[in-house]
Amino acid sequence: MQLQDGTERTYDPRRRCGVSVFREEIRRFSVGDRIQFTAPANELKIANRELGVITDINGVGRLNLKMDSGSSLQVDPSKHPHLDYGYAMTSHSSQGQTADRVLIHVDTELAAKDLPNNRMAYVSVSRGAFDARLFTNDRDKLPTTLGHDVSKQTAHAFHTNTEQTITPQREISGPQQEHRLGLGISI
Repeated sequence: MQLQDGTERTYDPRRRCGVSVFREEIRRFSVGDRIQFTAPANELKIANRELGVITDINGVGRLNLKMDSGSSLQVDPSKHPHLDYGYAMTSHSSQGQTADRVLIHVDTELAAKDLPNNRMAYVSVSRGAFDARLFTNDRDKLPTTLGHDVSKQTAHAFHTNTEQTITPQREISGPQQEHRLGLGISI
């Protein structure tokens, strides 16, 4: 591999720890942009995929951030290059996070057939506090694609009685929030 300064480096893929691989791309950030850290910044106590908003950019290019956690911090992008726009995320990187509204894209013809599955669907839909909208290229194939179970069986699988009935829980009164799931095609 050749670095930007022309020096060459070799890498043994059997060495699996302590390596960060990424392609450097230019990002032009502005005040008000939503950003995400694409690697942990331990000295700043920032986790991978943590989100924030740029509140100011000072004269030397340091970013003042208001993080979704409520904290404020200043970041020098030259020392912390793992920053990206935070407007869209994969379902994997959104685990543990919540947004008011989520848009979910499911391609039923995706080359990696195991990626769209029931676990991805659950994680994606459950990120939205108020609204989740699902967009797909094929509405008819969507149930089969998202019904794909990727759970692993153990050597000793428990026997389940499929004739058990489920007793509904008592009625809950008080404030409730309606969740909507859009399947689709918006014109």
